[in-house]
Amino acid sequence: MRENFLWGGATAANQCEGGWKEGNRGIGTVDMIPWGENRLPVMQGEKDYRQLPEDSYYPSREAIDMYNHYKEDIALFAEMGFKCYRFSFSWSRIFPTGEEEKANEEGLKFYEDFIDELLKYGIEPVVTICHFDMPLALVEKYDSWKNRKVIDCFVKYCDAIFRRFRDKVTYWITFNEINMLLHLPFMGAGIRFSEGENEMQVKYQAAHNELVASAMATRLAHQINPDFKIGCMLAAGNFYPFSCNPKDVWESIKKDRDNYFFIDVQARGEYPAYAKKMFEREGIKLETGPEDDEILKEHTVDFISFSYYSSRCVSTAEEAITESTSGNVMKSVKNPYLKESEWGWQIDPLGLRVTLNTLYDRYQKPLFIVENGLGAVDRLEEDGSIIDDYRINYLEEHIKAMIEAVDEDGVDLLGYTPWGCIDLVSASTGEMKKRYGFIYVDKDNEGNGSLKRSRKKSFDWYKNVIASNGAVLKESGS
Repeated sequence: MRENFLWGGATAANQCEGGWKEGNRGIGTVDMIPWGENRLPVMQGEKDYRQLPEDSYYPSREAIDMYNHYKEDIALFAEMGFKCYRFSFSWSRIFPTGEEEKANEEGLKFYEDFIDELLKYGIEPVVTICHFDMPLALVEKYDSWKNRKVIDCFVKYCDAIFRRFRDKVTYWITFNEINMLLHLPFMGAGIRFSEGENEMQVKYQAAHNELVASAMATRLAHQINPDFKIGCMLAAGNFYPFSCNPKDVWESIKKDRDNYFFIDVQARGEYPAYAKKMFEREGIKLETGPEDDEILKEHTVDFISFSYYSSRCVSTAEEAITESTSGNVMKSVKNPYLKESEWGWQIDPLGLRVTLNTLYDRYQKPLFIVENGLGAVDRLEEDGSIIDDYRINYLEEHIKAMIEAVDEDGVDLLGYTPWGCIDLVSASTGEMKKRYGFIYVDKDNEGNGSLKRSRKKSFDWYKNVIASNGAVLKESGS
């Protein structure tokens, strides 16, 4: 592992920040995503948030209130020895409606104080610009990323933060898990579908607009500070063929391409041939600007970041398809060789090494693992301790696979930030009991709790991993 490897952790404003009406913040899309049975239909853009019951509970509005607890939280990150911390800005905290002439100074000042607190401890900020969160006003007025006008709003937002933090932040990620737009359109990109609308046309038009916005942000970033490093982000995990039947192999290639589509454009600068053919077959006609192709080509990303929780499996056989995993947003045939988490996510450490090699072979750009982790129910012991050996085992095996990809395969890897380093609201389910963190937060699914922070067993374990730059895992032979 490189000496300056960026060990750390990752969160997102929409899942931990809270303070939804503090500091002149505007309402964001995430503020309208409820907990419970309506959550998935809203995230998919199939149910209108304006038609939800009045007693709906919106967990992200308070989340774990990092807005008022960030100094305490960052001190705990520093105690673990974090070299970096990946977090996101709330777009509506900086531009409440997305269209103000000037950025909200209270929002900028909050993030400046937040970043200064990180820098005080020598922790490198890694900022996600748009992480499943945008001003609701842009959805109401323009139908979100369906409309090219939102590109200008995004670039204005980027201009404000790039200039304010030009000397304090180096690593930026334009869009979190950009390919999630295809699977959870409202959560991923604020997209609602009208009756009779061609959903595939809508998704890929929104995708094009986001891709152009990402490239324009990359151009702007390098103009403001040539030392900025701009990354894209993929919800990653290879699709395995369920069998050696060539039809299964071909199906796995097609499924992988659905995900690579976005990163192919952001890293290579143009639409791949397979995507152009798919547009022809499906009758998709993109509304483009005269300079879009040039902007995409000339302003590719500097690094590729990704989340990895599990591999996926695909089959063309009817009997295999009935055995699907219950946890993933992206449907997957159940892999008989893998165990599952409590939420049905299959656990595949070697799959991380496979993914690292696949992405590095494909793009030949530095990689950054910005999410990886195990959602699990934690039990408080009588003495207040939390013995989360299951989390330690999961992370240990994945870090070992990561180290092998770097040391044995030659993958160029910038860093590793496991997801939910402090407990937060689950994006997929809206739950608090689905915990990922090294730090426990006293709050339940209904929003009850003191918000008290406490260290889990994994806290000291990860502290030792960072201090040794991962060597402790190799030395133990585990």
